[in-house]
Amino acid sequence: MPATDSPVLDVAATGFPILQPGHGAIASTTYVPATPGNTLWGRLPCEADAPCAVVQPGSVVTVDTLSHEGVLEDQGRDPREFFARYGVSGAHVLDDAQQVADSGVPHDFDDDGPHLVTGPIAVAGARPGDLLAVTVLGLTPRVPYGMVSARHGFGALPGEMPSLPGPVFTFATAQAGRRGAWGRMAVDPADASRGSLRFPLRPFLGVMGVAVPGNERPHSVPPGRHGGNIDVSLLGEGTTLFLPVQVDDALVYFGDPHFAQGDGEIALTAFEASLRATVKLEVVPGGAALRPGHGRVAPFAETDDYLVPIGLDEDLDEAMRDCVRCALDLLATDYGVDRHLAMAYLSAAGDFAVSQVVDGVKGVHGKIRKSDFLEVRRPR
Repeated sequence: MPATDSPVLDVAATGFPILQPGHGAIASTTYVPATPGNTLWGRLPCEADAPCAVVQPGSVVTVDTLSHEGVLEDQGRDPREFFARYGVSGAHVLDDAQQVADSGVPHDFDDDGPHLVTGPIAVAGARPGDLLAVTVLGLTPRVPYGMVSARHGFGALPGEMPSLPGPVFTFATAQAGRRGAWGRMAVDPADASRGSLRFPLRPFLGVMGVAVPGNERPHSVPPGRHGGNIDVSLLGEGTTLFLPVQVDDALVYFGDPHFAQGDGEIALTAFEASLRATVKLEVVPGGAALRPGHGRVAPFAETDDYLVPIGLDEDLDEAMRDCVRCALDLLATDYGVDRHLAMAYLSAAGDFAVSQVVDGVKGVHGKIRKSDFLEVRRPR
């Protein structure tokens, strides 16, 4: 709940400068700001949408993303006024967030999703049947604060939590130091002597996806074969997300920035706050038919250490089955492992987790250690 007498947030002490549009380090020559003209709200790009930038395969792009926190209608659609309740100076609210809130970017609170999405970006020459490989090279906080939100009828315990009337907004701050970066939540905003909860920052983008065919923009909440709101917390720096291209030039987009999220995202949102993302966009020609294999056309990911199968379905049990099938396909495709042996290995050594249960289409992801396969030789 807001603390009307909150102390003013000392931004300088957090170690994170405010990255207004065009300010601060921009790590690539192609920069896509989150202007109202580059932003969709609550809907995802479709084939009919014109790109806000066109790049060649292999290009590195820097994209500003915006959190929807403080911008939504039940928060007043005025981020400066909203965050002032939590001690944030108006000068420390992102100008592009305020511009989107004040603009005519269409948004229906009851029918659309909450997410602000930057894009789409055309990757010239990408075609359906290809895979778009999105490698996250850098994620930089644009502000040192954000929110975790809970609303009635949503989350892991609808009808039970939140137990307070109205939506519940929990303010969180970020701080960088010699020993890492941390998030904090006051135990009691009205009593500073009670201290705060501290947890590590693990920035990632909840929404990364490609446009769907046709002229109808999909809702931003449920993920699917186009990617979108996958909300897999592993997809931070160094991760590559593979997306099956749906339309010519892919039309990739980014949004739903997080500073941290626990697997499950049980409240409804996690630590939502704006990020500047630098990504590399590569095309794997014909890759959708080759990897992970057996005709499965859906997103999956890879880190330096892990293969990350992803399963999606409205039924959590089906999402788990979908994820296991993806894992079997990856092991068969990448290492030539028989599916029965792969099933035994995954039962002994694979880890599976619930990505999120709050987006209608639920998610499960796995972690398969690539180091376990160093001695495996593919069959001749």
